[in-house]
Amino acid sequence: MRRLLLAFFAFFAAAGAASAQTPDTVILISVDGFRPDYLDRGVTPNLNAIAKTGVLAEGMRPSFPSITFPNHYTLVTGKRPDRNGVVGNAMEDPAIPDVRFSMSNRDAVMDRRWWDEAEPVWVTAEKNNMRTATMFWPGSEAPVRGVRPHDWRIFDGSFAAERRVETVIGWLARPAAERPKFVTLYFDDVDHAGHVYGPEAKETNEAIAKVDAAIGQLWSAISKLNLKADVIVVSDHGMAAVNERRTIRLDQIAPAGSYRMLYGGAYAALEPAEGQQAALVSALLQPHPHMQCWPKENIPSQFHYGQNPRVPAFICLAETGWQILGRAPKSGFSGGAHGFDPNAPEMRALFLAAGPDFLSGVKIGVFDNVDVYSLIMKLLKLPAEPNDGSLEPVRAALKPEPSP
Repeated sequence: MRRLLLAFFAFFAAAGAASAQTPDTVILISVDGFRPDYLDRGVTPNLNAIAKTGVLAEGMRPSFPSITFPNHYTLVTGKRPDRNGVVGNAMEDPAIPDVRFSMSNRDAVMDRRWWDEAEPVWVTAEKNNMRTATMFWPGSEAPVRGVRPHDWRIFDGSFAAERRVETVIGWLARPAAERPKFVTLYFDDVDHAGHVYGPEAKETNEAIAKVDAAIGQLWSAISKLNLKADVIVVSDHGMAAVNERRTIRLDQIAPAGSYRMLYGGAYAALEPAEGQQAALVSALLQPHPHMQCWPKENIPSQFHYGQNPRVPAFICLAETGWQILGRAPKSGFSGGAHGFDPNAPEMRALFLAAGPDFLSGVKIGVFDNVDVYSLIMKLLKLPAEPNDGSLEPVRAALKPEPSP
């Protein structure tokens, strides 16, 4: 391990000493559900090595809702969910009748109509004759605006972290003309453990260590291949502890049969049943302990949410640590959840980076995750699509442009 870490430091120190340049590749890694404070648990030597030799942020604010699909698409489009069209892990669209999008609905996930409201990095890159490869990233399985990455995979949760890394290393080992210029890599182990066991559990720490080791495997390969790689490690959201005692029961608040729940948990997405609009308004739009509800047109502006036709008629948001469920939870349940107010510290997401375009030993403040897109497009020297982000929050972490 000591030898491996020394190799990492040597690689990133060499990268940090060089002038800002066009990298051989830009690698965007997502560790789903990884809170920034997980770096302080003593189980992430590889991620901490990047933080010491590159750039570390206090954290990122996810976009609302602070869940997986909307925020992964925000990271690669620079548009908040209300504008990128992926407004939830489960959603409906009046223009796509009789279909309910969900993460498990394979046909919907691969249907470009759900993704075409925004253009992710890999689509712009491919349009500009830049080869890309995605190892599991929401949206990459669909031909968004008629374009797919050169290499992509159908999501398979049983595909181990080590095998995901081995696949990416295979892509990076190709001759320069065939090597992808932009790569994504996704890990779900930490999020899964956080949900099942809670953010403070030993099982979650074990998952963190497992992913850190897989990332270490990738770092070692980058060094051996002598690649100039800008590497960005992010998460989509954090995780908060929940249990059965902190539950808001919608079946005890709204009349039976008055609504359909598209999504429940840290927040609830609700549509009124036919003829039940008034009954649902009466039940929801009054003070409730640990929960606040709004019709979509009155969702607070700080959430930048509610204009897209896919946003359901009512959104209810739980106090951090509470859950909104349609019925009683399983007895003895405890674990973790996300989807809470993006400003909650528990929802804060990870950001760290290193490579030839980044300064060394830089720390930056908390910023919005829409800004990651601007950074990636800057590194790839690609024209950015209209977006909600800015390069300014991370500009101080970048090396100056070389003189002409």
